[in-house]
Amino acid sequence: MSLLFQRGTKATRCSVLLADDSDLMLRMIGRLLEEEAGIELLGQAKSFAQTLQMTAELKPQVVVMELHMHDETKFDPEFIRSQLLHSAKHIVIMSVWNDEKSQALANSYGAAIFLDKNTLSSTLIPAILNLC
Repeated sequence: MSLLFQRGTKATRCSVLLADDSDLMLRMIGRLLEEEAGIELLGQAKSFAQTLQMTAELKPQVVVMELHMHDETKFDPEFIRSQLLHSAKHIVIMSVWNDEKSQALANSYGAAIFLDKNTLSSTLIPAILNLC
């Protein structure tokens, strides 16, 4: 499914920043995003600190972010939420943990959508395009 969004006469793509501290996940999810004509992958971050910095610089429409990254204890969830939503329109949280505690943490980060990493191949692209 490939969608381009029309604004006036110019077709635009949904801009996305991807964040995960796993190189393997960045490559796999990055490839999935790059193959979708309706999505422009602006960059990839490997920590919360880098995600905050890149979101402020790149101002993506959507930040797709791993729920747990190695530097998560350095930041308060409310701080992450306020910083990300200052520069991005939507936050999509992904995790292999799909329990109430994980969903509550995702909500505290300001997640518009919480996705199970086990189903990303079928859920990520529609979720992003639905937000844009």
